[in-house]
Amino acid sequence: MTDFDVLRVFCGPRGEYGNDLGVVRDGSVLPERDERQAFAAKLGFSETVFVDDPERGVIDIYTPSVRLPFAGYPCVGAAWLLDVPELVTPAGVVGTRLDGEFSWIEARPEWPEPRTLRRYDTAAEVDALEVPPPGEWLYAWAWEDEAAGRIRARGFPGRGDGIDEDEATGAAALQLTAQLGRALNIVQGTGSQILTAPQPEGWVEVGGRVFLER
Repeated sequence: MTDFDVLRVFCGPRGEYGNDLGVVRDGSVLPERDERQAFAAKLGFSETVFVDDPERGVIDIYTPSVRLPFAGYPCVGAAWLLDVPELVTPAGVVGTRLDGEFSWIEARPEWPEPRTLRRYDTAAEVDALEVPPPGEWLYAWAWEDEAAGRIRARGFPGRGDGIDEDEATGAAALQLTAQLGRALNIVQGTGSQILTAPQPEGWVEVGGRVFLER
Protein backbone atom coordinates (compact mmCIF):
# COMPACT_ATOMS: atom_id res chain seq x y z
CA MET A 1 0.00 0.00 0.00
CA THR A 2 1.37 3.42 -0.98
CA ASP A 3 1.81 5.79 1.97
CA PHE A 4 -0.03 9.09 1.71
CA ASP A 5 -1.17 11.98 3.89
CA VAL A 6 -4.60 13.57 3.88
CA LEU A 7 -4.79 17.33 4.35
CA ARG A 8 -7.85 19.54 4.64
CA VAL A 9 -7.28 22.76 2.74
CA PHE A 10 -9.23 26.05 3.01
CA CYS A 11 -10.71 25.16 6.38
CA GLY A 12 -13.11 27.47 8.21
CA PRO A 13 -12.11 29.67 11.18
CA ARG A 14 -12.48 26.82 13.70
CA GLY A 15 -10.76 24.22 11.55
CA GLU A 16 -13.99 22.87 10.12
CA TYR A 17 -14.81 22.04 6.49
CA GLY A 18 -11.99 22.28 3.93
CA ASN A 19 -11.29 20.15 0.86
CA ASP A 20 -9.55 16.78 1.34
CA LEU A 21 -6.22 16.48 -0.46
CA GLY A 22 -4.18 13.33 -0.86
CA VAL A 23 -0.39 13.81 -0.78
CA VAL A 24 2.12 11.11 -1.69
CA ARG A 25 5.30 12.51 -0.17
CA ASP A 26 7.59 10.09 -2.05
CA GLY A 27 6.51 10.31 -5.67
CA SER A 28 9.19 7.81 -6.72
CA VAL A 29 7.01 4.94 -5.44
CA LEU A 30 4.62 5.66 -8.33
CA PRO A 31 6.83 7.13 -11.06
CA GLU A 32 4.60 6.60 -14.09
CA ARG A 33 1.68 8.85 -15.03
CA ASP A 34 -0.74 5.96 -15.49
CA GLU A 35 0.15 4.66 -12.01
CA ARG A 36 -0.46 8.06 -10.49
CA GLN A 37 -3.73 8.49 -12.34
CA ALA A 38 -4.95 5.11 -11.14
CA PHE A 39 -3.97 5.90 -7.55
CA ALA A 40 -5.71 9.30 -7.66
CA ALA A 41 -8.84 7.60 -8.99
CA LYS A 42 -8.64 5.00 -6.20
CA LEU A 43 -8.37 7.68 -3.50
CA GLY A 44 -11.26 9.62 -5.03
CA PHE A 45 -10.30 13.05 -3.68
CA SER A 46 -10.83 16.13 -5.82
CA GLU A 47 -7.05 16.17 -6.26
CA THR A 48 -4.01 14.14 -5.24
CA VAL A 49 -0.45 15.50 -5.19
CA PHE A 50 2.73 13.51 -5.83
CA VAL A 51 5.91 15.10 -4.47
CA ASP A 52 8.84 14.48 -6.79
CA ASP A 53 11.40 16.69 -5.03
CA PRO A 54 10.48 17.94 -1.54
CA GLU A 55 13.46 20.30 -1.28
CA ARG A 56 12.79 22.05 -4.59
CA GLY A 57 9.01 21.78 -4.25
CA VAL A 58 8.47 19.79 -7.45
CA ILE A 59 4.91 18.41 -7.49
CA ASP A 60 2.56 16.58 -9.86
CA ILE A 61 -1.25 16.96 -9.54
CA TYR A 62 -4.08 14.60 -10.54
CA THR A 63 -7.87 14.56 -10.27
CA PRO A 64 -9.59 11.14 -10.38
CA SER A 65 -9.64 11.44 -14.18
CA VAL A 66 -6.99 13.90 -15.44
CA ARG A 67 -3.52 15.29 -14.76
CA LEU A 68 -3.47 19.04 -14.10
CA PRO A 69 -0.56 21.39 -14.88
CA PHE A 70 -1.67 23.56 -11.94
CA ALA A 71 -4.39 23.56 -9.30
CA GLY A 72 -5.03 25.94 -6.43
CA TYR A 73 -5.90 23.98 -3.32
CA PRO A 74 -3.27 21.25 -3.94
CA CYS A 75 -0.61 23.96 -4.15
CA VAL A 76 -1.83 25.64 -0.96
CA GLY A 77 -1.74 22.27 0.82
CA ALA A 78 1.68 21.35 -0.56
CA ALA A 79 3.05 24.78 0.37
CA TRP A 80 1.97 24.22 3.97
CA LEU A 81 3.27 20.64 4.13
CA LEU A 82 6.64 21.16 2.44
CA ASP A 83 7.35 24.68 3.80
CA VAL A 84 9.46 25.68 0.79
CA PRO A 85 9.72 29.14 -0.85
CA GLU A 86 8.26 27.93 -4.13
CA LEU A 87 6.57 25.02 -5.84
CA VAL A 88 7.47 23.80 -9.31
CA THR A 89 4.48 22.71 -11.40
CA PRO A 90 4.20 21.98 -15.14
CA ALA A 91 2.39 25.32 -15.54
CA GLY A 92 5.10 27.38 -13.84
CA VAL A 93 6.81 28.26 -10.58
CA VAL A 94 4.36 29.04 -7.76
CA GLY A 95 5.48 31.41 -5.02
CA THR A 96 4.60 30.34 -1.47
CA ARG A 97 4.58 31.83 2.01
CA LEU A 98 3.25 30.93 5.44
CA ASP A 99 1.65 33.77 7.41
CA GLY A 100 0.30 32.79 10.82
CA GLU A 101 -2.61 30.44 10.37
CA PHE A 102 -2.71 30.92 6.60
CA SER A 103 -0.76 29.25 3.82
CA TRP A 104 -0.44 31.33 0.64
CA ILE A 105 0.49 30.74 -2.98
CA GLU A 106 1.06 33.24 -5.80
CA ALA A 107 0.11 32.10 -9.29
CA ARG A 108 -1.26 33.31 -12.62
CA PRO A 109 -4.96 33.13 -13.62
CA GLU A 110 -4.16 31.69 -17.05
CA TRP A 111 -2.54 28.58 -15.59
CA PRO A 112 -5.70 26.68 -14.54
CA GLU A 113 -8.12 25.19 -17.03
CA PRO A 114 -10.83 27.65 -18.17
CA ARG A 115 -13.95 27.90 -16.02
CA THR A 116 -17.33 29.51 -16.42
CA LEU A 117 -17.54 32.17 -13.69
CA ARG A 118 -21.28 32.79 -13.38
CA ARG A 119 -22.58 35.53 -11.14
CA TYR A 120 -25.94 35.20 -9.36
CA ASP A 121 -27.95 37.95 -7.73
CA THR A 122 -28.00 36.49 -4.22
CA ALA A 123 -26.17 33.96 -2.08
CA ALA A 124 -29.47 32.14 -1.62
CA GLU A 125 -29.60 31.46 -5.36
CA VAL A 126 -26.14 29.94 -5.22
CA ASP A 127 -27.15 27.80 -2.24
CA ALA A 128 -30.23 26.53 -4.08
CA LEU A 129 -28.39 25.35 -7.21
CA GLU A 130 -28.66 21.71 -8.28
CA VAL A 131 -25.57 19.95 -9.62
CA PRO A 132 -25.52 20.70 -13.36
CA PRO A 133 -24.93 17.99 -15.98
CA PRO A 134 -21.31 17.32 -17.00
CA GLY A 135 -19.83 19.48 -19.69
CA GLU A 136 -18.48 22.73 -18.28
CA TRP A 137 -16.51 23.74 -15.19
CA LEU A 138 -18.97 26.08 -13.45
CA TYR A 139 -18.03 28.44 -10.62
CA ALA A 140 -21.25 29.94 -9.30
CA TRP A 141 -20.89 33.01 -7.11
CA ALA A 142 -22.73 35.94 -5.59
CA TRP A 143 -21.85 38.88 -3.39
CA GLU A 144 -22.67 38.49 0.28
CA ASP A 145 -21.18 41.91 1.05
CA GLU A 146 -19.69 43.64 -1.99
CA ALA A 147 -18.18 46.52 -0.04
CA ALA A 148 -16.30 44.07 2.18
CA GLY A 149 -15.34 41.73 -0.69
CA ARG A 150 -17.27 38.79 0.78
CA ILE A 151 -18.51 36.17 -1.68
CA ARG A 152 -20.58 33.01 -1.55
CA ALA A 153 -19.50 30.41 -4.13
CA ARG A 154 -19.91 26.82 -5.23
CA GLY A 155 -17.82 24.87 -7.75
CA PHE A 156 -19.04 22.18 -10.16
CA PRO A 157 -16.17 20.55 -12.13
CA GLY A 158 -18.46 18.89 -14.69
CA ARG A 159 -15.95 16.16 -15.55
CA GLY A 160 -18.23 13.23 -14.78
CA ASP A 161 -15.55 11.56 -12.65
CA GLY A 162 -17.47 11.31 -9.37
CA ILE A 163 -16.59 14.78 -8.07
CA ASP A 164 -19.94 16.48 -8.67
CA GLU A 165 -19.12 19.48 -6.47
CA ASP A 166 -15.72 20.76 -5.38
CA GLU A 167 -15.73 21.85 -1.75
CA ALA A 168 -13.07 24.53 -2.22
CA THR A 169 -11.44 25.66 -5.46
CA GLY A 170 -8.35 27.83 -5.30
CA ALA A 171 -7.92 28.07 -9.07
CA ALA A 172 -11.44 29.38 -9.62
CA ALA A 173 -10.98 31.87 -6.76
CA LEU A 174 -7.75 32.99 -8.42
CA GLN A 175 -9.51 33.55 -11.76
CA LEU A 176 -12.43 35.39 -10.14
CA THR A 177 -9.99 37.67 -8.28
CA ALA A 178 -8.23 38.49 -11.55
CA GLN A 179 -11.58 39.26 -13.19
CA LEU A 180 -12.83 41.50 -10.36
CA GLY A 181 -9.44 43.06 -9.62
CA ARG A 182 -9.82 43.11 -5.85
CA ALA A 183 -9.16 41.09 -2.71
CA LEU A 184 -11.85 38.57 -1.84
CA ASN A 185 -13.03 36.57 1.16
CA ILE A 186 -14.87 33.57 -0.27
CA VAL A 187 -17.02 31.00 1.51
CA GLN A 188 -17.38 27.98 -0.77
CA GLY A 189 -19.15 24.65 -0.45
CA THR A 190 -20.40 23.81 3.04
CA GLY A 191 -18.24 26.46 4.71
CA SER A 192 -14.66 26.44 3.43
CA GLN A 193 -12.87 29.82 3.43
CA ILE A 194 -10.59 31.13 0.68
CA LEU A 195 -8.75 34.47 0.84
CA THR A 196 -7.31 36.15 -2.26
CA ALA A 197 -5.49 39.33 -3.24
CA PRO A 198 -4.38 40.64 -6.66
CA GLN A 199 -0.65 41.28 -7.03
CA PRO A 200 1.45 43.32 -9.49
CA GLU A 201 1.81 42.23 -13.13
CA GLY A 202 -1.28 40.02 -13.13
CA TRP A 203 -0.30 37.62 -10.35
CA VAL A 204 -2.82 36.62 -7.67
CA GLU A 205 -2.31 35.38 -4.12
CA VAL A 206 -4.61 32.67 -2.77
CA GLY A 207 -4.55 31.61 0.88
CA GLY A 208 -6.28 29.47 3.45
CA ARG A 209 -5.96 27.31 6.53
CA VAL A 210 -4.54 23.79 6.23
CA PHE A 211 -4.85 20.93 8.69
CA LEU A 212 -3.31 17.46 8.66
CA GLU A 213 -6.21 15.01 8.72
CA ARG A 214 -4.06 11.89 8.87
